Amino acid sequence: MASKEVKQLIRAIEKQGFHVRPTTKGHYQVYKGNTFVTVLPGTPSDHRSLRNSLAYLKKAGFKKP
Repeated sequence: MASKEVKQLIRAIEKQGFHVRPTTKGHYQVYKGNTFVTVLPGTPSDHRSLRNSLAYLKKAGFKKP
């Protein structure tokens, strides 16, 4: 189960044209077209993981609302 912050981020990512799909381990893979961008954490246990994922998203063109 994803945290509230991750769920909000997924909605914002999808609105900007990215595709998000869940993995069998509870994480979320993010794609822009057919290009893999990053993996979002499924839980907030690693606070750096979400920040690192945001950095990769920004490099791919994501603009945080």
